[in-house]
Amino acid sequence: MASTVFFLWETQGVTAKWKTSLVVSALVTFIAAVHYFYMRDVWVATQSTPTVYRYIDWLLTVPLLMIEFYLILRAIGVASAGIFWRLLIGTLVMLIPGYMAEAGYLNITVGFVIGMAGWFYILYEIFLGEAGKAAEATASEAVKYAYKAMRWIVTVGWAIYPIGYVLGYMTGTADQETLNIVYNLADLVNKIAFGLLIWYAATSESQALTEK
Repeated sequence: MASTVFFLWETQGVTAKWKTSLVVSALVTFIAAVHYFYMRDVWVATQSTPTVYRYIDWLLTVPLLMIEFYLILRAIGVASAGIFWRLLIGTLVMLIPGYMAEAGYLNITVGFVIGMAGWFYILYEIFLGEAGKAAEATASEAVKYAYKAMRWIVTVGWAIYPIGYVLGYMTGTADQETLNIVYNLADLVNKIAFGLLIWYAATSESQALTEK
């Protein structure tokens, strides 16, 4: 929630083309905070975290995180509608089978394989696809730095989720309390740190324009 306040406050100090990116970052952390407040109460009452609430959070916030790549490229004038739709579809392919498997509607292994395929598709797009090429060719040094760091968060930070899936649902070696701690730490990196990188790019670019 503190991150939400920070990102919204910082919209005052960036140029108009970056404001949407910071508002989306604030929206991601706000949605996460609301869900954590609710899931905390459920945990206190039942000592369990219903799968559906966790996936509602992810189904809202993860597509928004992917849209941030598009918004960064749009801010520097090189975004296309194709980038937006490919990243959005990739997130849905990654998340929906995971939920269906955890909820018992799909085989655990099948859900894992399809979800991983969606994640790899996203990685291809932001590293080697149109999005990655556009950022590399056109962006300023500040935007390139933020974009590359965001890519590594999606690569390394997001890897925590499938590891948790394997340990909790495929092998059964991790209990629910351990998974909660792992997922909470992952969200700190994947949502707050991700937003801070966007803030860095937005403020750096805005300051450079002001100095000119």
